[in-house]
Amino acid sequence: MLLSHLIDLRPFNDLEMRRLDSLFLDYVVTGGMPEVVATFINEGNFSNVLPLQRQLLADYEEDIIQYAQGLDKAKIRSVYRNIPVFLAKENKKFQITKVAKNARNREYAGCVEWLRDAGIVNVCHCLNFPKLPLKGNYDESKYKLYYHDNGLLMAALDEESSMDLRQNRNLGVYKGAVYENIVSEALAKQGYLLYYYKTENAQLEMDFFIRDNSTLIPVEVKATTGATPSLNKLINNDSYPDVKWGIKLCHQNIGFNGKFYTFPYYCSFLLKRWVENK
Repeated sequence: MLLSHLIDLRPFNDLEMRRLDSLFLDYVVTGGMPEVVATFINEGNFSNVLPLQRQLLADYEEDIIQYAQGLDKAKIRSVYRNIPVFLAKENKKFQITKVAKNARNREYAGCVEWLRDAGIVNVCHCLNFPKLPLKGNYDESKYKLYYHDNGLLMAALDEESSMDLRQNRNLGVYKGAVYENIVSEALAKQGYLLYYYKTENAQLEMDFFIRDNSTLIPVEVKATTGATPSLNKLINNDSYPDVKWGIKLCHQNIGFNGKFYTFPYYCSFLLKRWVENK
């Protein structure tokens, strides 16, 4: 049903939007880990969700200690623990030099790769320039780290933010981080490799990119309903010939303005199928 709405560019009615928004916020809180979802469904509330999520966080740390052979386990754990710290920042770029005093990138070589290969994080690399092909067109030293499941991000938040989200559906200062993490999870599970772009002067930045056979498609994740200057620049500027149109994911209904498509966040998991049917 959701996919047919996207293909036909048919907006949801008010009842559908309210119901889907509510279900989406449930997913924001629970994530998709099977035991967490089962607990929420069986009990009908979030009361035992957070303790279970925090236990899963602790279990992953135990896995690091047990299975990280040949690497500094303390450094891997330090990277793992600092993911929400950087996601809460405006640019969300992960910086090894700020993980610990006098930390250097070469000292943490392999830590991020281990977490990625273990299926714990999704790594989003910064493109050198928004053009095709994507593989090899990125800076290995610039990346963002996202949890592979949004429930782990929820468990890693401070106590006050976590309670506010569960009781009042308020995402607070973590709104941008939560939405980006969910979209990164949806794209990764569709088989997309993750890329973003940001100029040195920060006048142009884009959260994600996907592609079809011949087009590079920028995907902007908006925590608000404000303007999209970077998306417009990429589409309108002749310097980016591979970009013909884009996608904005936000808290709005389905639409198209001739330049970019607007979809609700909860349609993120359908983007690959939609592009194939477009």
